[in-house]
Amino acid sequence: MTDTPPEGAAILDRLHAIITKYVVLPSPEAVDAVVLWIAATHGQLAWAHAPRLVIRAPEKRCGKSRLLDVVEGTCCNPLMTVNASTAAVYRSIGEGDHPPTVLLDEADTIFGPKAGDANEDLRGLLNAGHQRNRPTIRWNHQKQQLERIGTFAMAALAGIGAMPDTIEDRAVVVKMRRRAPNEKVSPYRQRRDGPALRQLANDLTEWLRGNLLDLEKAEPVMPLEDRAADTWEPLIAVADLAGGYWPERGRHAAQALTAAREGDTEFSDRLRVLIDCRTAFGDLEAIPTSVLLDRLKADPESRWAEYGGTGLTAMKLGVLLKEYEITSGNIRFPQPTGQAKGYQRADFTDAWTRYCPPADTVDQGRAGEPSQPSQPSQPSSTPGRHLKAVRLEPSQPTLDEMPPPPDAEATGTA
Repeated sequence: MTDTPPEGAAILDRLHAIITKYVVLPSPEAVDAVVLWIAATHGQLAWAHAPRLVIRAPEKRCGKSRLLDVVEGTCCNPLMTVNASTAAVYRSIGEGDHPPTVLLDEADTIFGPKAGDANEDLRGLLNAGHQRNRPTIRWNHQKQQLERIGTFAMAALAGIGAMPDTIEDRAVVVKMRRRAPNEKVSPYRQRRDGPALRQLANDLTEWLRGNLLDLEKAEPVMPLEDRAADTWEPLIAVADLAGGYWPERGRHAAQALTAAREGDTEFSDRLRVLIDCRTAFGDLEAIPTSVLLDRLKADPESRWAEYGGTGLTAMKLGVLLKEYEITSGNIRFPQPTGQAKGYQRADFTDAWTRYCPPADTVDQGRAGEPSQPSQPSQPSSTPGRHLKAVRLEPSQPTLDEMPPPPDAEATGTA
């Protein structure tokens, strides 16, 4: 005689079977994540954070829209749209005590390269709505008073390519792929199959709404930290409530999908240059700005040789590093370099510790492709390689006031 699974686990098992009937997902962990995300929409009133679900694929015909169809059929209070105005989405979320689950198909047409910055308001809405009590404030001219419009709602986005990084940072990211010839699914027809999905949705609502107090008090042990923990906490709370093998599977899915997301992250230009400076510094305590730029642009896998159309310059580098409170200064290097503008290692160390991934995983951050370490473009005899730097006093002349250092051929270096 086999043990009967708990009520919640049995409902999640049914949802798992429904999803895998119509869609092939890239991994068992991705299936479990989607199951728990859909279930979490029915307990939205209990959550402090509303995780996003990003369903993306490299090409069309990878099943992303079909998965969104199944999500629509089984989630709570779905609001499906392809190209809604930001104002309409605001009003849809802000009305009533039970916000919808926003479903955006063809999201690449909204946030893709061709759209530019046209939909920044919608992106701001999706970012703010990840956390409860982050309303938008508008002035109502007719009523002559302020209006506070709620933004808190769970949302799923499906499209080709990556979504904006600020959205994916708040999301469970599922990377779809085209079915192989041996991978079979059943066709989905809304009129025929929709009622069974809505019945499952009703069962999820009845189960989770009956346990809202427990969900509100839940403080699940999380395998993640910071925003990733905020995003996955509702899903893990549902898994713990369901019991059976779901608590273990939920945590495993959280770790697997978060690791995949972090490995696929494309860093901002600011963070990318901060990481690459760490490599370019090597074991130096200080480095002339010109040498640092040469090393950054010498890496064939980096963008710095063509950055901004003309390549990374001292001014552009300074702008990128300014947000980390890193600035260049006048530094005295041994001859033949002499006094020059440069950077001190000590000014970088705090930012490297706070913002950069471990050095052995840095190659995961460049546009989804492994990067190669920045190679020094000059030999060990090059000025500034193993030099102890000294800050210039205000009374000392700067590089502009001195004759330029001799070039490599004049000093006999190669």
